[in-house]
Amino acid sequence: MAGDRTRERPRSQASAGDLLHLVRSGRAITRGALQEATGLSRATVGQRLDRLFRAGWLREGAGGPAGSPTGGRPSLRLEFDDAHAVVLAVSLDTRHARAAVLTLTGELLAERSGALSVGEGPERVLGALGGWFAGLLKEAGRSADAVCGIGLGVPGPVDIATGRVVQPPIMPGWDGYDIRGRLGRAFAEQTGGEGGSGDAAGVPVLVDNDANLMAYGEQRTGHPDCAAFALVKVSTGIGAGVVVGGQIYRGIDGGAGDIGHIRVPEGAGTLCRCGSYGCLAAVASGRALARRLTEAGVPAESGSDVRELLAEGHPEAVRLAREAGRSVGEVLATVVTLLNPGVLMIAGDLAGTPFLTGVRELLYQRALPRSTAHLDVVIARLGERSALVGAGALVVEHLYAPDRAEERLAALGL
Repeated sequence: MAGDRTRERPRSQASAGDLLHLVRSGRAITRGALQEATGLSRATVGQRLDRLFRAGWLREGAGGPAGSPTGGRPSLRLEFDDAHAVVLAVSLDTRHARAAVLTLTGELLAERSGALSVGEGPERVLGALGGWFAGLLKEAGRSADAVCGIGLGVPGPVDIATGRVVQPPIMPGWDGYDIRGRLGRAFAEQTGGEGGSGDAAGVPVLVDNDANLMAYGEQRTGHPDCAAFALVKVSTGIGAGVVVGGQIYRGIDGGAGDIGHIRVPEGAGTLCRCGSYGCLAAVASGRALARRLTEAGVPAESGSDVRELLAEGHPEAVRLAREAGRSVGEVLATVVTLLNPGVLMIAGDLAGTPFLTGVRELLYQRALPRSTAHLDVVIARLGERSALVGAGALVVEHLYAPDRAEERLAALGL
């Protein structure tokens, strides 16, 4: 969520981007309210708004109760026009991907999911996504020129400044790869649009960890007033996303939330894919449960296979999921004590009653009562779409933040 940039500069210097932020946040939705919030003259507010109208970013709607404080006829309400562009959003898992065309306010216009393994390498996977984009835009009835940005969630730690994954345990061949550049080129090649990479010319591409984007999407849509929100994704691997004060918390280089590689006693002697022994993911992830089920004579290869067995009520899968939940719950007792979140959300392939029951058993047993007194432990509401919603929101907040909006208006000659 964009910060309140009008407080960072004198009110009389509030830009068109600042006015856009005030309207989008709901703090000022009439011309009079904008004058009051910024201290700008009526003429200056009009000039700044004219730039936003010509860009197609704002529109005036029907008048309402938010009229001038001096009384008289209600002022026309200013609204963010979410129809002037669309966002492409992708959630990439270890063996599957999901992509969508979204409006600027998160409405889903077209969606596709299917098998796509990160093990095939970034060149092939990102190239395939370019083909997906072409089909999705056709289904949504939008042209490539309407795309203002692309958001991608990946199952590994991301350096947010470069958009490159850093030593990802379950993404062989992706370490340091130029994801933004390749995905931008794939978009251009398959759709005829302008490919970009981050802040370069063309369509911006933003990359973040999938758990971060899931947390961002879930917090914004279901818990916007929660100042400290944590989401744990348990699928093939285990990761967490944290949103504090409306902002994703990533740590200094994108490594925050990688709880799957915390050592746990029950994992002693179990080799993790990261090369260490005893990691939480080695004993409680979907991959770990799939291995144990296979050893027990129930074939399973991944977290998605475990999810299907759980949906069928398979007794051994249910038992193992509850056991895994207890292992994760023990780690989360420390996480909750440290972060003191208002919501702890469980997401991913194992998110369901057996796993959640196990989490609650150990979490409430090990964490101090003070840490859990106001804590809600829940299952994700958006399901497999949460990362898509988060990716779309990330792109929009980046592109329409005050300073970035000013740069884009200048580039448009406005």
